[in-house]
Amino acid sequence: MATVASGQVGLALVDFSLHGIFPEEDISSIPIQAGHLGPALESLAAAKSRLEADIHVINEDTASDVSQWIANAKSLEDDISRTRSWANEIVRRSEAPDVSGRTIQDAEKKVDFLQRESAYNNQLYNTLASIKQVGQLLDEVELARDQGRILQSLHLLEESWAVLDGVPVSKSCRAMKLLDIRAFELKSAVHDVLDYIWSSLVRIDTLTSQVAVFNSREDQQMSLADAVIGLKAYREVDKRMGALWQGLNEILIRPRTSLERDDPPAVRLENSTLTLTGKADRTVPSLFQDIEIVLEYLSQRLPEELVFSLSNIMMPDLIPSIINSWLEPAVPTSLRDMDGFQEVTDATEKFCTRLEILKFSGFEDLQEWVQNVPRVWLAKCRETALSIIRTKLSQGLGEPKEIERVETQTVSQEEGRQLAPNAANATNTDGWDAAWDDPEVATNTEDLPKQPQNEETGDDGADAWGWGDEGNDIEADTTITVSGEEDDPAAAWGWGDEDTADVPEDATKADKKEKPSSTRELTLRETYNISSMPEPVIALILSILEDGASLVSGDGNPMAPAAAGLFSLPTLVLAMFRAVSPHYYALNTGGNMFLYNDATYLSEQLTEIVNTWKARDDLVPRAKSMLRLDNDVKALQLFATRAYSSEMTTCRTVLRDLLGGSQSLLQQDGLGSADLQSQVDNAISYIRTTAASWTTILARSVWSQAVGSLVDTMASKVVTDVMDLPGIGQDDAYNIANLIARITELDDLFLPPGADKNAIPSTSEYANSWLRLKYLSEVLQSNLQDVKFLWLESELSLYFTVDEVVDLIGLSFVDNARTREVIREIQGRPQPRDPAR
Repeated sequence: MATVASGQVGLALVDFSLHGIFPEEDISSIPIQAGHLGPALESLAAAKSRLEADIHVINEDTASDVSQWIANAKSLEDDISRTRSWANEIVRRSEAPDVSGRTIQDAEKKVDFLQRESAYNNQLYNTLASIKQVGQLLDEVELARDQGRILQSLHLLEESWAVLDGVPVSKSCRAMKLLDIRAFELKSAVHDVLDYIWSSLVRIDTLTSQVAVFNSREDQQMSLADAVIGLKAYREVDKRMGALWQGLNEILIRPRTSLERDDPPAVRLENSTLTLTGKADRTVPSLFQDIEIVLEYLSQRLPEELVFSLSNIMMPDLIPSIINSWLEPAVPTSLRDMDGFQEVTDATEKFCTRLEILKFSGFEDLQEWVQNVPRVWLAKCRETALSIIRTKLSQGLGEPKEIERVETQTVSQEEGRQLAPNAANATNTDGWDAAWDDPEVATNTEDLPKQPQNEETGDDGADAWGWGDEGNDIEADTTITVSGEEDDPAAAWGWGDEDTADVPEDATKADKKEKPSSTRELTLRETYNISSMPEPVIALILSILEDGASLVSGDGNPMAPAAAGLFSLPTLVLAMFRAVSPHYYALNTGGNMFLYNDATYLSEQLTEIVNTWKARDDLVPRAKSMLRLDNDVKALQLFATRAYSSEMTTCRTVLRDLLGGSQSLLQQDGLGSADLQSQVDNAISYIRTTAASWTTILARSVWSQAVGSLVDTMASKVVTDVMDLPGIGQDDAYNIANLIARITELDDLFLPPGADKNAIPSTSEYANSWLRLKYLSEVLQSNLQDVKFLWLESELSLYFTVDEVVDLIGLSFVDNARTREVIREIQGRPQPRDPAR
């Protein structure tokens, strides 16, 4: 019991000492005995120990702060003591001034220090006051935001930024950083509220395809005009208008302007909301009507400055889409569809006027398109015409078509007598080779279809047509009409039967009296094939010219300014044909020859079109004078010549390569007689294959000249290589003669169809070196006496010169007295066939 009482007394003393708690009455009434004091003192000692330990822990935790506080206190005490000392010194000196210079200097320093201290204190006060003001403004911003007063919150926020910018403290100061962070957070919060209000005023619902714009809402304190001020504060006017245009385009404009759908929806205004319903016409006026509904709705509900910003963003997308997708395809390519196009231009012009009234801008391209409709139409015609040419060419040459060239020539009676024994050979003066003297092709005249020379009668132009090549074809290919005397040799051909049948007898007799030397008309016919290209080109040119004539002749046609440009389109069409056709024609066998025929046919047809055009009575003089195709005709003639020349150059190059190329055919290293025969056979096969491919393309006369040129190339190559040999032995002569015999089998190409074996081929008329090759074979197979006979009595001198024959004798025979004698006799008569001798 004594131990419990002692513990209670100790605890009561500790509580009273630490916490001031007075013990309860039952404890305080316990009588204190000597035995109670020991335990009580122990309790107090233990409490003291615990308290000292706690104080020690606290001292350790706050030692740095306490030390700093003590240091600051000491520093402050030192500053106060120093200031008090300075003040006492100033008072003392003011009472007994010391006029020494050092004393004055010290005083000035102290005054300057005090002034800086005062300025610093003022600056610190102002800074703290500004920080406090910014904090108060930000509090007001937060309050205004919560109450939905967005404009006021923006004004307060702007004011707080101005005050914050005026605080004379570095931005790296912690207080400034905290204020800046809070201002930014409030700006973002106000922006979120503004964004919510804008979304409620300008609603774009992609799910229901509806667009609505409200000036104000009952549940919002902010109007659309006020929202614009907020957008300006955040500099988001263009951004919001861009988003608005994207929504409009996605929901309304793109579905309405798209041509991918057969039944585009129509734009309707229902309950102050734009939406798509029903079906719209696929016409330009209907399109403009729907777009006008959208733009008028926006113009009425958006502030003018938003309309201006929306125009800058919307028009660069909308106007090109309208022009490219709707207006350009609506441009007709012919005057026949011009009535419907006039409705398009009128609707476009009205749409531009309406845009100006609605205060939209940025549609200058559309206005320019309307003002330049004639130029736009001309450009469309040009594009379509050139596209037609490219498309036709890309589709291939198509089925060939047979064309008959007919020409009537008037000849004298003497010319008629000459034509009869020469199988009705006539002079070709049609002028279709008139362009061959152009400098561009003058160097390749050997490639051109030209008039071969007759040995007996000189230059006979009729051979260029193939007249007289074969007697059996004269009646089929050539019709000759003659008027003249009955005893004329040409009468054996029946010439004149067609003309005299319809001529009165008296008129015939009078004509005989007036014209001792009568004339005759020769009708010459020849067929060749063209591809499917020329006729579409001619049809296109005629269509263009007819449209041009209508523009020139008509009154009040809005496209009349494009007439001059329209008359220039045929030149562009033909230029496109000349530029692109070589590529596509080259894809076909004999394509260049088809190109030659097509270009020639085009030039002839254009010439006929020009003549017919100028003779028409239904055209005004201006329409006649605006047609200028003469240069195009010449260009086509030159183009045909180049195509023919290119084909012949290629073929001759291939042929020469087959015959050894630049090397001598007969002097190739390592080749035996069998190899030479194989080379010659390949060359012959190439000529026959090429001739067969040209048979279905070229006219007979041109075919004969082209194949004859290849045959002549082969013959001249062989003759030249033989003449270049250092010597010709008996075996060599035999082998060469065999090669020549193989080559001369090409004579069958120039025989008339169905001719018997006694018919004479016309190879020499088209291959100048053909008889030269044959006589070379004769010389190689002859002895000296035969060579002498060939020179003096036969026609060897017509194809070889004296020097060439002497060289051949030197190559083939041993140099002895007999050889020298024959050479002297040959040299003594250099022109044995000369009639004067």
